[in-house]
Amino acid sequence: MNRPLASCLAACALVLAGCSTPYYAAMEKFGYAKRDILVERVIDTRKAQAEAKDQFASALTKFIEISRFQGGALQQKYEELDREYKRSEDRAKEVRSRIDSVESVAEALFREWRQELSQYSNPALRAESQRQLDATRVRYDELIVIMRRAASRMDPVLATFRDQVLFLKHNLNARALASLEGTNRTLQADIERLIADMNVSIREAEVFIRNLQAEQR
Repeated sequence: MNRPLASCLAACALVLAGCSTPYYAAMEKFGYAKRDILVERVIDTRKAQAEAKDQFASALTKFIEISRFQGGALQQKYEELDREYKRSEDRAKEVRSRIDSVESVAEALFREWRQELSQYSNPALRAESQRQLDATRVRYDELIVIMRRAASRMDPVLATFRDQVLFLKHNLNARALASLEGTNRTLQADIERLIADMNVSIREAEVFIRNLQAEQR
């Protein structure tokens, strides 16, 4: 996307935030169709998931580090862990928001596409458009299920982090830190599942993007 168009889109997004239909109509005046917006939002979601995956891995490293802490600035270590938790929470919110935005434009695209089928006078072209719609819908439904499943993996990890951060806030001592050791394996297993599902989701997003872009050529 060129810079002038990007600036216009950003301005429209600010003015029309929360008003999907006017937003899409405004974008189309700039030659930016719902399909284009869908591709951009899937790209943004893929990026958000990659960043979340890295952040949760970083938070796990910090959690293990503080659980094996042997002495020194304990308050500083706690604050570092708390920051990692908050960053992880922010990344999780971003992923969910991005997925919501994908669903919003996808449903608008499919609704418009279905309505346009009745406008064809050529039966062969109508049938081909129906075939493309059905195939795209199937791929999209598979993608959104995978994205939501990966996002759901964040919840138990965040819950564990939140519990431990809250407990440590009022129990900054060697005994409390030692108790974290028992959580390490569970947390590591949860994060490994999260990362695996995120990787699957990222790959599926890449395939979906390639297929949509190929159909436009």
